[in-house]
Amino acid sequence: MRPPCWPDGPCPNACARELHDRVAHNRTHLHGPWDGWRLAGRDLIAPDGERISPERLRGILWRQEAEQRRDALRARRKPRSGHVVTVLRIRQDDWHRERFGAVAG
Repeated sequence: MRPPCWPDGPCPNACARELHDRVAHNRTHLHGPWDGWRLAGRDLIAPDGERISPERLRGILWRQEAEQRRDALRARRKPRSGHVVTVLRIRQDDWHRERFGAVAG
């Protein structure tokens, strides 16, 4: 079944050629906030021509998610301001002397 823009005959017009490229070769120009970007085969093509494969895009998204998880964990572990902890080290024999009195010797 031909699209309505495809006339009878061997040579399709520009609209039919664009439809063929989109369906057969996945060549699609994107619009709106993605203006300038396009799909070509398996890759997303940036306006500057850089190609992003599906595997690379998955890796970028995975790393971004991992960094967000890491940052959230660090924020939860962050010490609360205003709380000071003092550690006092006492030798064991001094602690026994204070608590139980003089040790018989």
